[in-house]
Amino acid sequence: MAASLLSPLLLAFFTLTVITVVTVSTDVDLILNRIKPSIVGQSPNLLLNTWNTSVPLCQWRGLKWIYTNGSPLACTDMSSPQWSNLTLFKDPSLHLHSLQLPSANLSGTLPPELAELSFLHSLYLSVNSLSGSIPFELGYSSSLSDIDLGDNLLSGLVPASIWNLCDRLISIRVHKNMLSGFIPEPALPNASCSNLLYFDFGQNEFSGHFPEFLTGFKALREVDLSGNHLSGEIPSELVGLNLDKLNLSYNNFTGVLPGSKFGVESFEGNANLKTRADEEDDEFEDNGEVDENGEGKLMLFEGGEHLTLEDVLNATGQVMEKTSYGTIYKAKLADGGTIALRLLREGSCKDVGFCFPVIKQLGRIRHESLIPLRAFYQGKRGEKLLIYDYLKNKTLHELLHEPQPGKPVLNWARRHKIALAIAKGLAHLHSSIETPITHGNVRSRNVLVDDFFVARLTDFGLYKLMVPAVADEIIAAAKSDGYKAPELQKMKNCNSRTDVYAFGILLLEILLGKKPGKTGSRDGFVDLPAVVKVAVLEETTMEVFDLDIVKGIRSPMEDGVVQALKLAMGCCAPVASVRPTMEEVVKQLEESRPRNRSALYSPAETRSGMDTPF
Repeated sequence: MAASLLSPLLLAFFTLTVITVVTVSTDVDLILNRIKPSIVGQSPNLLLNTWNTSVPLCQWRGLKWIYTNGSPLACTDMSSPQWSNLTLFKDPSLHLHSLQLPSANLSGTLPPELAELSFLHSLYLSVNSLSGSIPFELGYSSSLSDIDLGDNLLSGLVPASIWNLCDRLISIRVHKNMLSGFIPEPALPNASCSNLLYFDFGQNEFSGHFPEFLTGFKALREVDLSGNHLSGEIPSELVGLNLDKLNLSYNNFTGVLPGSKFGVESFEGNANLKTRADEEDDEFEDNGEVDENGEGKLMLFEGGEHLTLEDVLNATGQVMEKTSYGTIYKAKLADGGTIALRLLREGSCKDVGFCFPVIKQLGRIRHESLIPLRAFYQGKRGEKLLIYDYLKNKTLHELLHEPQPGKPVLNWARRHKIALAIAKGLAHLHSSIETPITHGNVRSRNVLVDDFFVARLTDFGLYKLMVPAVADEIIAAAKSDGYKAPELQKMKNCNSRTDVYAFGILLLEILLGKKPGKTGSRDGFVDLPAVVKVAVLEETTMEVFDLDIVKGIRSPMEDGVVQALKLAMGCCAPVASVRPTMEEVVKQLEESRPRNRSALYSPAETRSGMDTPF
């Protein structure tokens, strides 16, 4: 009798054991049966084809797994037993940690079951064709903190439940969709979302007022609300946020913008929004140094106070250079003085409301390595002139690449001094002024060098005056000449890191003595970083330096030449985030000065030391 009772118990136990063994983990089941069918769309998808039971989990594209204890699923040893699907699929402690499928040709909808992935931390589905709405269930995820759904076809409202994630949310991006309605507020009035760094709701159809609750999110570093239908005033509390990036352009904001460290491009396209500078410019328009005949208006800056409207209008000009966005003239004044005039091409500039604040910003910038703007003239027909000192300097491009009788030898001490001056000028633009600015057009033709090898940058920030199509012509020229950072596609996206890349190319140009970009030879294009990489692989690094550099120095290592080459290559890193800042570049160049120290190294030092050895 005992045996007859024992048998059913053993059978039940055995059955329960078998059921436990064959059950797949909840996350794997969800992905195969609920999530994959929703996001794959109507056509087969090569990436999602890897999500099947005949492929090891480590080879499922776009997915990263962790165990309940937080340790990641190691996917390095193909011979490991844990690569067996049978083993992994049966492990209930295995969970999905990250789903990353940007640009994966997805065309379905967002499945609510994403919220059931209890360990899902990151959800990156940007640049696809996902449609439909954002499921409200997403806000009930137990671990989701990093969301990027940008550049899709999502529509409808953003569910207020998304703020259930507030305490752990790091980033939320829904840029460039068709989402509409009001931007939802957190249910708790004092929610701080203390970990939220990135909030990007730009390029949608959102309406209503500025989401004032954002001013309570003190950790925010980037806010993008551009390209919507938001209206009303921008709260003054926004100034209290320590933002690195702000974009409120192309909305319907009104009133006066509170003081901000950001340039006008952050606010353009709001026809009825004024900055404090705009109000001053209105006063300028009413009361400018206007001549009696209404010939135009002249705005003067430090060092240009001696100029009059009559001086500018009566100056006789000689063309020095033409660019895609203007012509530079050497202009003779009636009193015998000389100025440099840059006449901006007709149709190249933004409207007056945005030109004046930029001009005022540029007119305030002063540094020994930058050519200062002395005055600005706008004529009655809208013509615009930027007025600078005239300097009989040669460009760095001429010194490096154009043969001229009596041209001085550019040894390493002179080149180092030039490179350091350029770096200091850029560092000043990026971090030492009230409203940091990107140069936007760093190249050897925009570096002027005097007889004492004092180098100064010109053309900084001019792209900010341009309409987008003309500004993008600067990028096209930079690409042709080899200075364009790989990630820079539109001029409005230029930043300090794209300047650093261009400086890296310029530093290589200084070190190698070669002109980057398109050439007239059959080679077609000189890629300076590639030239250095080949030399390193072939162990011929010392042969890449210009001959005038290696002459007269005992040790390239001791004199900082090799260090400068490494620094240049670091500036040219394909990934923007790993490039150094210009402040770091200045520090490294100062630490690797040539041993032959002289008054020639720093642009702040005297120019009179002609008896100093070169």
